[in-house]
Amino acid sequence: MSFLKADQLLQLAMMAAGRQMGVSLAEIAEAFRCDHRTAQRMTRALETIWPGVEILTGEDRRRRWRLRDQRLGPLLCLTAQDLATLATAADQLESAGAQETSSDLAALRDKLLALLPTLAARRAEVDADALLEAQGFAARPGPRNASQPGVDAAVREALTGPFLLAMRYQGGQDSEPRDRVVAPYGMILGPRRYLVARAAEEMDGPLRHFRMDRIQSAGCLPDSFVRDPGFDIQAHTRRAFGTFQNEEQYGPVVWRFDPRAADHARGFQFHPGQATEDQPDGSLIVRFHASGWLEMAWHLYQWGDTVEVLEPAELREMVHPHRRNDFTGLP
Repeated sequence: MSFLKADQLLQLAMMAAGRQMGVSLAEIAEAFRCDHRTAQRMTRALETIWPGVEILTGEDRRRRWRLRDQRLGPLLCLTAQDLATLATAADQLESAGAQETSSDLAALRDKLLALLPTLAARRAEVDADALLEAQGFAARPGPRNASQPGVDAAVREALTGPFLLAMRYQGGQDSEPRDRVVAPYGMILGPRRYLVARAAEEMDGPLRHFRMDRIQSAGCLPDSFVRDPGFDIQAHTRRAFGTFQNEEQYGPVVWRFDPRAADHARGFQFHPGQATEDQPDGSLIVRFHASGWLEMAWHLYQWGDTVEVLEPAELREMVHPHRRNDFTGLP
């Protein structure tokens, strides 16, 4: 057996051991980019090397291979690529303001290194540093709100529970901070971070967005709650252009980028639900549904006079008087 095939067989064993329902031929073919017959040969090799492989039949009537052998662990090795991936992910989270999660990833990296023999750990660290230096770090430059580790830790604990969260919060219309108790549902990350939550006294009420930089202090309460099973953070965020939502503003948005900017605009995803239309004159129409006119106006200002707002009229009034024709570049 070649080294490549041995490595692939070990990866297959990890898949079969790491998934509660095992792995199917279709999943093997997708993971290893091979055809059905090659996937079958790989499962036969898996059965030969590990006699304890279980062959199950799932609800979809497909066969699945599951490995319950605990002797797989000593065969696994932490690679430089694994360490580099963890370090890059930690840096990206820190740049996004998720300091607590970034610290957790860094701690996980240290734990994994501690499990390796000293020489292997040292070699993996050196190789990972070289790999990161060659690849460069992914970064998110630009201004962002500073994080508060104590608040972040309390919010994360409440989300994980889920538990009610007590916080001292000063909203935009509040003259003084107020004590609030909320049921947290999720986080929206960006230059400005928001906690998505319901007021504890209105568990059937609307979801609200609380700016993380306006939470002065927070603590996780021992009281748990039941989240709405129909809530989906991805679907929820699609109702906004950025991080801010306003149901009164939600509706169709239509922009036209003139031929000078059309090619550049084609490379943007302005919204996950957008649709684009190429026009005979070389311009580009972009359509989607969302709210958050102010964030749209902030973004569109960078495009100068190369963009025209067709809908909504209120956004058009915000943008058009301020379009410039002297910008030397596009976003």
